[in-house]
Amino acid sequence: MTTAGELLQLVRHGGSPSRSELSRETGLSRTAVNARLSALEDLGLVVPGDELASTGGRPAGGVAFNPAAGVVLAAAVGRSRSQVGVLDLAGEELVASSAEHAVGASPDDVMPQVADRLAKHLADLGSPPVHGTGVSLPGTVDPVRGVSIDSPAMPGWDGVDLAAYLRQPGPVYVANDADVLARSERLGHAATYRDLVVVKASTGLGLGIIAEGRVVAGHLGAAGEIGHTKVDAAAGRRCRCGDVGCLETIAGGWALVAELQEAGHRVEHVRDLAALAVAGDADAKRHLREAGRRLGEVLAVAINLLNPQAVVLGGDMAAAFDAYAAGVRESVYARAAALATRDLRLLASTYGDRAGLVGCAAMALDHVLSPAAVDARLAELARG
Repeated sequence: MTTAGELLQLVRHGGSPSRSELSRETGLSRTAVNARLSALEDLGLVVPGDELASTGGRPAGGVAFNPAAGVVLAAAVGRSRSQVGVLDLAGEELVASSAEHAVGASPDDVMPQVADRLAKHLADLGSPPVHGTGVSLPGTVDPVRGVSIDSPAMPGWDGVDLAAYLRQPGPVYVANDADVLARSERLGHAATYRDLVVVKASTGLGLGIIAEGRVVAGHLGAAGEIGHTKVDAAAGRRCRCGDVGCLETIAGGWALVAELQEAGHRVEHVRDLAALAVAGDADAKRHLREAGRRLGEVLAVAINLLNPQAVVLGGDMAAAFDAYAAGVRESVYARAAALATRDLRLLASTYGDRAGLVGCAAMALDHVLSPAAVDARLAELARG
């Protein structure tokens, strides 16, 4: 029998359905529908919607999801920058900020600042109720314990309980940054394409995978670690992960920046490289196109295996989308099977630089608004 939490899912994704429509769709009696909606109204999660046209008689009053019933917090923590934000229950950004930190900074250096900024943003918004927090990190994450278990980009973070730094109520969820980028597309391109490969091309390289609308993390949450695939062109090159021959050593942002610095360019981060390319710098564009070509050689295998409808390019390198996508497209169409690329689209990230925050919020919302979580809150409320 349909629970109140399951009914909320129908309301969230069905616009403003009438009570009669909910009764027909679920098989519940009108009385049972009203009882469940009343419980959801007590939580503030649904409100009366616009009057809907009916086939006859009195208009049927609709019910609508209430995104103002609280907020979720988001913290996208990277190698040299952290972005934090407060978003409503529909994933709409209310306030956000970004701050640089030193490469190699420890959790004790970064996380208290993240917590302080979130607290300030909440206070500025009048301290709305917090339902949960989503946090992303580079590397492999254990989603059950909510900790990093292998992050070459951020040594010293593995095994650290990040939730302990955050002073806000509600559960804390932690995920890999590429998975979070994929989750942002559940609010973006996934509305059109059910099967996506989402590339995070920044300091490092990673993939997020959406299959039939679901984010696929794999065993140990390590799906999509494309940057540490061994390639012949990188033979003998030492990677920051400690191994040799990884794709990142010739196509990752950290390797490109080092190469440009050796050539005399004043760049400190891959964002600087992308900005130069956007401004028309021929050398920067050449480096990004070649990096895209190198990525595309390995990405072609993933495309053959997964047969996505589209590839979404996100991360800092994708800010120079035309140059980077040209290189990716060149290798993918040369190396992937004709059938796999026949209808394939290459798309820019829906949310661009904000994708990490949106994805962290989407992850938190997937959890705190799940039927099980909502039903548990209602049971707790009933117990007093």
